[in-house]
Amino acid sequence: MDDTKTRIISATMKAVRQHGLEGIRVQTVSELAGISPGALYRYFEGKDQLIVECFTYVDKQAAAIFEQISFNPLTMLTAPMEAVKSLWLPYFRFWTSHPDETVFYHRFRDSSFFPKYDKDRDVAYFDTFIGMVRIFKKVFPKLNQINQDLLWLHVLTSTVMYAKYVVEGVLPNDQETEDAIFHLLTTGLSGYLKPKRSKKP
Repeated sequence: MDDTKTRIISATMKAVRQHGLEGIRVQTVSELAGISPGALYRYFEGKDQLIVECFTYVDKQAAAIFEQISFNPLTMLTAPMEAVKSLWLPYFRFWTSHPDETVFYHRFRDSSFFPKYDKDRDVAYFDTFIGMVRIFKKVFPKLNQINQDLLWLHVLTSTVMYAKYVVEGVLPNDQETEDAIFHLLTTGLSGYLKPKRSKKP
């Protein structure tokens, strides 16, 4: 991505963190990015397009976390909750190490912008994560009994919400917090992580 465009996106998320989605102005973003308002309009048609592109930018960064994880499916059989945590922890730490992105992402998903955007968006960049989920569902067929939209909405929304509390200083950024949040998120999930029994010959 063009360096100026990246600066504009970063400045927009910083402005949203400071002023909220409804409170940001092109002038404010331009000043934070170190460019003129006219230069901003060479990259974006207006504030709405800018906000949507910011979300897509962050969403792709979050999805890329799963491209970097070394995932061993065998751990699902020997230590299923550890297998879940090995995927969740790098994702959670991405958010806690990116304060502006976390606050922006949380506010956008909770805004009137999101339902319309979510209806038509292409999430092909989550293919690696989706592939991991398919493996889990194959090994643990009971997971198919859970409403999938509800399950992932719970995990994603709660993870970002707790990360927001961390970056805002409401919760400490330490191991104890991570362990407690993971336990809260996965309470009740362990009952579904029972491997499929092989049929006796």
